Amino acid sequence: MNLRQRQPRALGLFSGGLDSMLAALVLRQQGVEVTGLVWVTPFFTAERAKISAAAIQLPILIEDLTDRYLHLLYDPPRGFGKWMNPCVDCHLLMLREAGRIMEARGFDFLFTGEVVGQRPFSQNKGSLNLIAKECGYGDVLVRPLSARLLKMTKPEREGWLDRERLLNISGRGRKRQMELAAQFGVTDYPAPAGGCLLTNPGYAGRLRDLVNHLPQAELTRRDLELLKHGRQFRLSPTLKVHVGRDQRDNEAMEQLVRPGDLLLKTLGYPGPLVLIPRAPDNADLTLPATLCASYSDAPLGAQVEVQVEGGSQPRRIPSQRQDREIFQAYLL
Repeated sequence: MNLRQRQPRALGLFSGGLDSMLAALVLRQQGVEVTGLVWVTPFFTAERAKISAAAIQLPILIEDLTDRYLHLLYDPPRGFGKWMNPCVDCHLLMLREAGRIMEARGFDFLFTGEVVGQRPFSQNKGSLNLIAKECGYGDVLVRPLSARLLKMTKPEREGWLDRERLLNISGRGRKRQMELAAQFGVTDYPAPAGGCLLTNPGYAGRLRDLVNHLPQAELTRRDLELLKHGRQFRLSPTLKVHVGRDQRDNEAMEQLVRPGDLLLKTLGYPGPLVLIPRAPDNADLTLPATLCASYSDAPLGAQVEVQVEGGSQPRRIPSQRQDREIFQAYLL
């Protein structure tokens, strides 16, 4: 069956935000069969997208992008945004990979919820045109909310879409989107938010420290997940320590322990789980043990034994509870 005898099928990058919801609905209004593609990494999850997709009865595909994303954390060709967010290269990667899925699964074109001028770095007109040109699928990439401000694409030329029924939204205001949502009967949608941990200053700072001290070939998803948990201290170029803040942190960190890590716990006093990822052989654990003791419930100045697990064999290190302020210089 050729395209004249069936509905066009479109695959769209779907974050679950209002813009991506509206983009899908605008295309559906023109008789297009739409499916959302939800990319996940340690920096953004599928949870919001699942809720939004259910609200508009949109089928979605969920795909993990992590392994293909890691190189962008070291040297993104088009640079970072304000923090550790390689937004232009991220969009290029997502669209290239989406294009492969489009071809493999028989979709006819791609779409996104991008709006001209909404984000100064990645959604200005120049960036949108650059992404369309370099992703390899520019002629079958539709941005329904701003399509009339951009170059005509194949779905419009071929009559799969009526360009006049696409939109010309621009800028950072949300008034037109909210009006459009009301017209479609969409009342449950998330407030505008970054949604990506790479734009979070705290996470970005810890990530920057990690990539400055860990070669790209050694970076794993576990390292990126671990950045979300505990107080983190850089004690030396090869020694980093995570100190659990509470029971939830401790449990999350325990799930992320791998061979080669060390775990420290206080004996005789309640205290945090302390994790040293990729602990160097014969590392001096005096300072990590003091950290462990100092974040325990032991009285200031009390002598504390710290149990070390992992490595060649368990051992105990005598330590002392110190004022935590002495560790502020090491805190990430």
